[in-house]
Amino acid sequence: MKDRKTVIVTGGANGIGKSIVNSFLEEGYRVLLVDKDEKKGREVCEQAQKNSGLVEFKKCDVGNYREVQKLFNEMESEYNRIDILVNNAGISKFKNFWDMEEEDWNEVIAANLSSVFFLTKQAALLMKEHGGSIINIASTRASMAEPHTEAYSASKGGIVALTHSLAMTLSDYYIRVNSISPGWIETEHYEDLREIDHFQHPSKRVGRPEDVARACVFLSQEENDFINGENIVIDGGMTRKMIYEH
Repeated sequence: MKDRKTVIVTGGANGIGKSIVNSFLEEGYRVLLVDKDEKKGREVCEQAQKNSGLVEFKKCDVGNYREVQKLFNEMESEYNRIDILVNNAGISKFKNFWDMEEEDWNEVIAANLSSVFFLTKQAALLMKEHGGSIINIASTRASMAEPHTEAYSASKGGIVALTHSLAMTLSDYYIRVNSISPGWIETEHYEDLREIDHFQHPSKRVGRPEDVARACVFLSQEENDFINGENIVIDGGMTRKMIYEH
C-alpha cells in the first residue's frame, strides 16, 4: 500500500473526470477526487470503494486560489507525496458574444484556466523532491471554434500555451507537463447519437470518456517521460479533416 502512487484528479465527479478517476483506480493508484460537487463526488468515491478502489473526496472550488491553498495545506499533512496531477476541472459555458459580461468571462477563465495554474503551482511544490507528471485537459476548441465560444476557446488555448511553458519551468525538477485536447467526447447519451454523428469522424465513431482517461494513465507512466510539453489531440481525426462545401 505504501508504494501506491497518488494522483489528484480535479473535476472528477462527472463525465471525463469520473472516467479518469476510475481508470487510475483500476491501475492501482491512490486517487484524490477534487470537485465542487460534493454529492456526486462522494457517490463516485463510494462506488469505487465498493470495487476496492482507494479514493478520497476533497471539496474545492479550483478557480479560487485561497481554496486551492487550503486544500493543499490539508493534503500536505495527510500525504507525504503527490505523484500525478490531472487538471480536468472546467465548465462548458457558452454565451452570445454581444451579451457576454465581465463576470461571464471571468467565471470561465477562472474555472478552466486559472485553476490549472493554481493547482500546478501547489502540486509542484510537493513534487519538487521526486518529480512527477502533470496532465492538463484542454480541448480542440483551442485551435478551432464555433461562434459565441470566446471565453471557453480562450481558456482552452491558454491551457495549451501554459502547458509547454510549465514544462520548461519545471523540467529541472523532473516534473513533466502535457495536455490533452479532446474533441467530441459524449459523456451521457452515447446510445442516442445518430449515424452521421459517428461517421463524420475519420475514426467512424464519437469519442468516449475512456479514450481520454487511457491517455492520462499513459502520460503518467514513468517509462513515457520522453513525452513532455506536448498537446495530444484525441478527436477521431476531425481536426485533420478538410471540410468544404462543394
